[in-house]
Amino acid sequence: MRLVVLLLSALAFPAEWPSFRGPNGSGVADTTGIPAEFGPNKNVVWRTAVPPGSGSPVLTGDALFLTAAENSQLITLKINRKTGQIEWRRSVPQARVENRHKLNNPASPSPVTDGTNVYAFFSDFGLISYGPDGNERWRLALPPFANFHGMGASPILAGNTLLLVCDQDSESFLLAIDKNTGKQIWKTARPSVVHGFATPSIYRDQVIVPGSYLLASYSLKDGKELWTVRGLSWQIKATAVVDDDTIYATGWAPGADPGQAKPLPGFNDALKVADANNDGKLANAELPPAFKHGGSWLAIDLNNDGVLDAREWGFYRGRREASNVTIAVKPGNARGDITDTHVVWKHQRMVPEVPSPLLLNGILYTIKTGGIFTAMLAGTGELKKSARVQGAIDGYYASPIAADGKIFLFSEQGKAAVIKPGAEWELIHVNDFDEPIYATPAIASERMYIRTASAIFAIGAAVAR
Repeated sequence: MRLVVLLLSALAFPAEWPSFRGPNGSGVADTTGIPAEFGPNKNVVWRTAVPPGSGSPVLTGDALFLTAAENSQLITLKINRKTGQIEWRRSVPQARVENRHKLNNPASPSPVTDGTNVYAFFSDFGLISYGPDGNERWRLALPPFANFHGMGASPILAGNTLLLVCDQDSESFLLAIDKNTGKQIWKTARPSVVHGFATPSIYRDQVIVPGSYLLASYSLKDGKELWTVRGLSWQIKATAVVDDDTIYATGWAPGADPGQAKPLPGFNDALKVADANNDGKLANAELPPAFKHGGSWLAIDLNNDGVLDAREWGFYRGRREASNVTIAVKPGNARGDITDTHVVWKHQRMVPEVPSPLLLNGILYTIKTGGIFTAMLAGTGELKKSARVQGAIDGYYASPIAADGKIFLFSEQGKAAVIKPGAEWELIHVNDFDEPIYATPAIASERMYIRTASAIFAIGAAVAR
């Protein structure tokens, strides 16, 4: 853990747990005193009821920020870390209601803080920033998004720059905003990707963005694309994690496990086979069984006009041939397509559906639906142990986090497993909150903050101050 902590300290993050999954999305906290046994009635420092939402909590020295949505209001909360008291609640009206997955909601993205102010993204509104007293600093309305499942990526900060990835079915982009004024610094189009949900991370002076089919790097200064790695799956949710010279990314989507690929012909050849009315496009009813999608038509009809054009067919073809994968990349100072030269290793088994990987003391950990927890050597990708977490065999949306010599896993149904880290990891204890957990908890200063479906809990040992 020491190497990871030193790296994160060098990045000079302004708050203890400033954004989704903590400093640079690592999921690692440098603190002690976190108990292995806890729950709604054990080792609870405080509990505070909060409105619905699945965004994760972020922390300053004395406050916790959280987003929520209720009664057509998009809400930002400031909560006192010591007492659990809600210090202020601010809201903006929900400007629109966008399409989203049943497990998505208007407050899925997590906020980010610079240690004083907070910045929140709501896909039904845009970006907004509040000061420490709840005063609105600025707002930036953003146009409606075209994401079949709704938006999910969270904003992050790099110095004075606020970064937001908006991957959607058309006109995807990476946006850089001046955190003090709310004004655009640069905006970079991402035409090669469709809808995705991965929060970016920072590698040196680069912004790292996992997206459909590509892991991409952009200059933090001006947003220019620096390098790409091909081979990710077609719908990405997980944040990439980094150490001093390597980037670890993972991506899973339905129908892309080993052996599930179903190659399709190019668009012109497909038209020859299936374009019955000769309009130069392909309707759902025209597709022969071998071309069928096996899922929602809306997920591949990207502009929702009832037919597939050449662009949509290209993405659909890529989807049918994509592979779920975990990869390690050492980009160095490379530029361009570095797929064949800088990928250190890749795995196509045990790829997690949603949770981001956890890098700790030279071991990369992943948690997959069914409670399958996997440890592999970060340097080589060698698989060391993959087994079900007994007592927590469930779906997983929250990402694993680590502190105090422990790894914490949180399942969809509220199971909270505590793991002893190592290549041959061991299960220490399974706790139960008895209600869903989708948000990734935050850890700092001998406390862990867990958001359930109805409340947020501050967890700490009874002897902790």
